[in-house]
Amino acid sequence: MKYQPCIDQCTSEGTHCGGCGRSHQEITDTKKLVTSVVEFIREHDYENPEDFVERISKSILKKLQKTA
Repeated sequence: MKYQPCIDQCTSEGTHCGGCGRSHQEITDTKKLVTSVVEFIREHDYENPEDFVERISKSILKKLQKTA
């Protein structure tokens, strides 16, 4: 499955968004994940959140490549 980002044409009918095509469950899970990362950054009071996000992005992609 290819990830489709939000295109600001959200719908709530059915099982999938009519805008991006993602399931409503995937959208909910993504929002929870983002909220969790934001809370982590705030908890640790990072002055450079963009560096943290960039680093964990690289780390996630590296781990995915190892398991592919």
